[in-house]
Amino acid sequence: MSSIAIYTSFLRAILGLVGVRPQSVEIEPGTIVHIWAPSETAKKTTNNLKQAENKPSKPAVVFLHGFGFNGILSWQFQVLALAKEYSVYVPDFLFFGGSITDRTERSPAFQAECMAKCLRKLGVEKCTLVGLSYGGMVGFKMAEMFPDLVDSFVVSCSVMALTESISRASLERIGFPSWVKHLVPDTVEGVKKIVDVSTYKSLWMPHFLYKDVFETAYNINRKERVELLDALIVKDEDFSLTSYPQVTINYTHTHTTS
Repeated sequence: MSSIAIYTSFLRAILGLVGVRPQSVEIEPGTIVHIWAPSETAKKTTNNLKQAENKPSKPAVVFLHGFGFNGILSWQFQVLALAKEYSVYVPDFLFFGGSITDRTERSPAFQAECMAKCLRKLGVEKCTLVGLSYGGMVGFKMAEMFPDLVDSFVVSCSVMALTESISRASLERIGFPSWVKHLVPDTVEGVKKIVDVSTYKSLWMPHFLYKDVFETAYNINRKERVELLDALIVKDEDFSLTSYPQVTINYTHTHTTS
């Protein structure tokens, strides 16, 4: 068993103590979203029927991860800090963690649709989104497509859409020829480069841990993740600025690209 698997088992026990547990939600036949959610929502997807008596009474906060680790490994500390006062939801995007689909769609809009449908099935009527990098782009789509669901949005290290010009400038700045070369590494050394680019200060980890991260987080669903990145790029002439009059958006910036 890898160190990541052992740590995830430990994390599951700790999160259970604060009332957050993993579950799988069927969006449609062939599409499953894995999500960490308040324990009282566990029965809400039985026969796809909503059970109002199980709806959490606290404000809902949804954390959307970047293009690296799954949801709970990305947001574990925020979940532990906020679970007492908020109903916290941490989904895995399709082809990350335990979320899968047999559909061929790879766009941020399809990710947004699946995340929104998952939240609806769990009884979420209004929520605050917190999106990091790729999660920020999906979050912008959720706010655009489901304005009745998204009440406010905190976004960090992200853009509304990854246009060709933004993509070229970003890749030149970090020194990679493509997003696939950066975010879908095929070696352990590639994972080390991601860490170097994505952290403000150098982060030392033993080689075995880098190896476990590679095998657990990056050496799975490689074909599908390449397709996700290909679908992320928007032609400059096809991008138009979207207004979000119903959503309060707070933007923060730190040094990361995942």
